[in-house]
Parts: sequence; C-alpha cells; structure tokens
Amino acid sequence: MEKIIGREIEQRQLKNIIASQEAELLAIYGRRRIGKTYLIRNAYERQLIFEFSGVHHATLHQQLELFSDTMSKATGFPITTTTSWTHAFTLLIEYIKPLLKKEKKVVFIDEFPWLHTPRSGFMQAFENFWNMWASKEKNLVVVICGSAAAWMIKNIINNKGGLHNRVTRKIRLMPFTLGEAEAFLKQRKIVLDRYQLIQLYMVMGGVPQYLKMIEKGESAMLAIDRICFTKDGFLHDEFKNLFNSLFDDAAMHMNVIKALAKKGKGLTRNEIIKTCKLQSGGGTTQLLEELNESGFIEAYTPFGKNSKDSIYKLVDEYSLFYTKFIENGKLKGAGSWAKYSTTSAWISWSGYAFENICMKHIKQLKTALGIESVHTEHNMWRYVSKEEENGVQIDLLIDRQDQCINLCEMKFSINEFEITKSYAKELQTKIDVFREKSKTRKTVFLTIVTTNGVKNFGKYIGLVQKEIKMNALFKN
Repeated sequence: MEKIIGREIEQRQLKNIIASQEAELLAIYGRRRIGKTYLIRNAYERQLIFEFSGVHHATLHQQLELFSDTMSKATGFPITTTTSWTHAFTLLIEYIKPLLKKEKKVVFIDEFPWLHTPRSGFMQAFENFWNMWASKEKNLVVVICGSAAAWMIKNIINNKGGLHNRVTRKIRLMPFTLGEAEAFLKQRKIVLDRYQLIQLYMVMGGVPQYLKMIEKGESAMLAIDRICFTKDGFLHDEFKNLFNSLFDDAAMHMNVIKALAKKGKGLTRNEIIKTCKLQSGGGTTQLLEELNESGFIEAYTPFGKNSKDSIYKLVDEYSLFYTKFIENGKLKGAGSWAKYSTTSAWISWSGYAFENICMKHIKQLKTALGIESVHTEHNMWRYVSKEEENGVQIDLLIDRQDQCINLCEMKFSINEFEITKSYAKELQTKIDVFREKSKTRKTVFLTIVTTNGVKNFGKYIGLVQKEIKMNALFKN
C-alpha cells in the first residue's frame, strides 16, 4: 500500500468506519482527479472485495456488460451479461454474503452518477439493495463515489426518496493544501523551493493528478510550459473535458467561469445573470450551487452584509490560468510560458492567483497570527466611490470574536516586497475608509502576506502590525 499524503481527517474517519459495529454507507465526492479513488483503494486495500466504476455516457447495456465482466473476474467464474440492475445486485449479494462472516469488508462503487442513466432503474435497484439487505449486514461497508459533486449532494446526501437519511458517513475530498502538495511532490522525489511550488500551485491548484505530471529535474517554468502549452500537454485541453464530464449542460457552466475569470474582484448573482444572459430563478441557483460544490467558485459574503449580497469569485486555479493564458493567450507552443512570465499580464495574474491561495489557507494564516483558537469569519469588503470619495476593495478580512479585525494585503514577489510612500498612503486610506464606512468598533490590524517578506517593514511598523511570509502557508 502506498503512503497516503495528508487527508488526516479523512483517514481517521475511514478507520472509524472499519471499527464500526454496524453497516456503513459512505458517500465520498469531490471534483475529478482529486484522489477519491486512490484514497479508498489505499485505505481499504485489505478490506476491499468488490470494485466497480460507472462509465461516462455508456448505455445501460454497456454498463451492465462491464458489471458482469467485473463480477466474473471477482468470482473466477464466467457470468453472462445481466439484463437489469436488480439482477446485478442479486448477483453481488450472492458473491459478497459468504465473505462477511468474520470481518468488515468493503464494496466500492466508483463514478456512481454515471450509472444512473435515463430509465435504467439503477437508483431504484441500489436503494432496494441497501434498504432490504446491505443495511442489515454489520460487517459491510458500501462506498459510493462521484466526481459530480452537486449530483451527489442532491441525489445521495439530500435524497428525498429511498435513500433519505440512509447515508451514514460522507466525505467531501478537497484539493491538497500547499503543505500537502509539497509532501506529495517530495514523495515523488521532486524537490523545489517554495517560491516555485507556489507558482505551480497557481496553475494546478492542489489537484494530485495535475501535480503528478511534473517531472524530476524540471523547474516550475519548464513544467508549466510543457504541461500547459505543448500540443500533447496534459492540461492543454483539460478544461472542456473536465466540465463536460461533470455537468450535463457544461456550456453554461463554462460561460460563468469565463465571466468570473475576467472579473478578479468577483461578481454578484445579478451581475452574473446579466453578463451570461441567464434567467433569474432556480436554474441559475442550481448552476451556481453546482459550480460551488464542485470547488470552482466560492461565494463570499461582504463584511456587514448578508448572503443575498454575496460576491462569487473564481477560485479554481487551473480554470483561471486556462482562460487567461491557454484559451485567450496570444502565445502558443513550447517556450510560451517563459515569454509570458515577463509581461504585465503575468504580473496581474500572479497577484490575483496568490490572493486566491491565501484565501484558501485561512487556517495557516490564523496560526501565523496566533489566533487559531479564536472563532473567526473571513469576508471581503468593497466600497464603491461616489463623486470624489475613495473607492476601496479589501480582498481578505478576518473578523475575529476577540473584537479585532485583520485587513489582509497579499503581495507576490520574487524579492522582498518594498512598501513605497504612495502604497503606504493607499493602505492608510483603506483602513480609514473601512473604519468610517463599515462603522466597526473593533480594533483594525493591517496584515501583509508576502512570498519573501517586506523589505522595509520596520519603517511602517505603525501601519502594518504583522507580516506573514509564504513559509507560514505550508504548515498543516
């Protein structure tokens, strides 16, 4: 069994399931290539007695044929193609029942949503399998897994029919943190400094399958160039494949992603509807929920506002990178990334991408601030200027229960970041406008997060209360 990197909470939960004295139905979901299958196979290597996976866009006959082939390999006996899912689950019961007499065993059904084809009867057959037999077998664990996160939540977690309240455990698998990504690459004998690791994370996020494409001896620049800009690069055409595999009407989802990619500061629901020419109603709500649950976007409630004022931001690193440089970029082919990295477009993108990373590592920022035990909420805040007043955008605000607020500025730079007089004035203006317009009575601390520190921090110690360097983001 290979060592599982990170996933400490999930690993504890998987161990608890095996130690349970009753039947368990585990639903695990998360975006494609995030490592769901790898986690189950490695955590349950000794207990796994049957594994089957749905196939995207396969017909009912094709799915049943594959099931019968899998069953033949498991039993060692030839099995003709079954004619229905009801019969398929009957065969599964006959196979696994004798294996449950002594200890806990695991049945793993991967890409579960792809098996639920129109008029296939799959869900009804599975519900019957679980309710009438599997739920009574104390030595049985059934794991159902899907990359279509929104589908899994709607049809499994929040099922209103035969599976209502039947799921005993659930795991939403998230991308690796920076620290986990570093450990993952080290396990693969790839050692890069943390500035280069952050550059890779800006493009690939914490998606294990993407990180797996990096080769030993490559710099971040060469890896990005090969994987993203060469004709056969793994991420060159991943965008459309990714969305088409997750959503039935992927064109609408991709339009929203592209609209958000153009607006780094985010869009409100109404702005998304107007920009993408969507209808205001349940369809748009579902679309945004699907993108959110799949980890592509996130809704941030502005400080002092409620959820109806939420601002949606694109938080998937690869989607942002693809839309800016691969799909709409002027440079193509090998060597493109080296040329891009000297342009103003790269500077703008890297600043926003670094902000995104910081917002995903709130836990690490809180530890660096020494407030890990303090309850907090993180928000954004913006004030649109009127006439001669100053407009202000604060991308990360940590609102603390101890009556303090950290306003965070995030700066990506290969060298130490230097605060100029004009930037210091801009920072002071942000603080003043925020205090005045938000009417907060809390103490406001300005925190600056950089890759390699602030060169002249001592000069502005009265303005910036805390500096955090990138090393803090790698702690788990």
